[in-house]
Amino acid sequence: MTKPSSNTDTTVLFRFTGEDRPGLTASLSEHFAKFDCEVIDVNQAVIHRSLLLGLMVRIPADSDPETVIHKMRRRAEKLDLKCKSVSIEHADYDRWVRRQGKSRYILTLISRAVTAQQFAAVSRLIADQGLNIDVITRISGRPSRENDGTPRRACVEFSLRGDPADADALKASLLDLSSRLDLDLAFQRDDAFRRNRRVVALDMDSTLLQAEVIDELAVEAGVGDKVKAITEAAMRGEIDFDESLRLRVASLEGLSADVLPRIAARLELTEGAERLLLNLKRFGYRTAILSGGFTYFGEFLQKRLQVDHVYANELEIIDGKLTGRVLGEIVNAERKASLLEQLAEQEGIDCEQTIAVGDGANDLPMLSRAGLGIAFHAKPIVRQSAKHQVSTLGLDAVLYLLGVRDRDLVEPEEA
Repeated sequence: MTKPSSNTDTTVLFRFTGEDRPGLTASLSEHFAKFDCEVIDVNQAVIHRSLLLGLMVRIPADSDPETVIHKMRRRAEKLDLKCKSVSIEHADYDRWVRRQGKSRYILTLISRAVTAQQFAAVSRLIADQGLNIDVITRISGRPSRENDGTPRRACVEFSLRGDPADADALKASLLDLSSRLDLDLAFQRDDAFRRNRRVVALDMDSTLLQAEVIDELAVEAGVGDKVKAITEAAMRGEIDFDESLRLRVASLEGLSADVLPRIAARLELTEGAERLLLNLKRFGYRTAILSGGFTYFGEFLQKRLQVDHVYANELEIIDGKLTGRVLGEIVNAERKASLLEQLAEQEGIDCEQTIAVGDGANDLPMLSRAGLGIAFHAKPIVRQSAKHQVSTLGLDAVLYLLGVRDRDLVEPEEA
């Protein structure tokens, strides 16, 4: 190594590797302190007791850099660590500083289990788009070797720097990989809004719930097949939602209101729904159900899941029977979107700080206006149009898109 001039500082990147144990970082940094070094950058990771520690330090002009490097290598040897070092030229350092103004993104990979094929495909996509990987972090918990019957969850987060070479091609590739490799990929700008989401709005039918409630009502009324066909066409965006709702509700005329609690009691929550809502409440999020379904069932879920707000359609009931009409303004696609904006205004936040989750075509305006719009196990038209999607895991996968780790969560109590 060429000895730099004694009248200038020297920047050196040190890389330490070895078996991790308490006190290593303290011992190394204390040694740097003896030479009055400035710590410019640091990154440390531990994988199964294996330490990878990088320290970029500035050695002051009155210290001999070769002496510092020699002493640090000796110190590392005594700690049973390997040490590599490289001096950073001033021009290289200045270029590195200028790059900190580049855009930052988070790419989240979600799957039941992350395979090498998935990891390789995502890494290649990142490289092909000209993006640099700064950090890769496992967000999900450590998987057990044994299968105890609990649904598995796996999540890896890539912190990226730069701008994609072709944003449209990137989105197409994300959708393609998701379909081919049984995973979900979310590409978000890593800005202050991402780290400060405050309101989460969820669709109810086929999102919080596994069923479409109106189909359950129709079965009780003996018109199940007719209503189910209208529901599916409406969710695909093939017919106007308001028209479809009126047609379906009209077919329920004369149905006893006594069936409502029976249906509510047998409805099954979507995987991860309780876990999501429990932890959102812990973290201080405000939550809402924005549904084209019915208030009776929304309020039932509100009590069960401690949801803050419910907006849905109210069935008219006279003399204990459904009249086949709904009361008030229909909660359709545009109404959902305007309600989301209203919730943001009430909470005093920007709409970029909202999250919306839904599965049908009537959720698209809401998903597009939210800072984080997630198509959940959605119809093809919704998956193609939404910014983000979750199709492999349950609703609690939303927490991964917020950067929340499994170890930070509490689990719902078993019934």
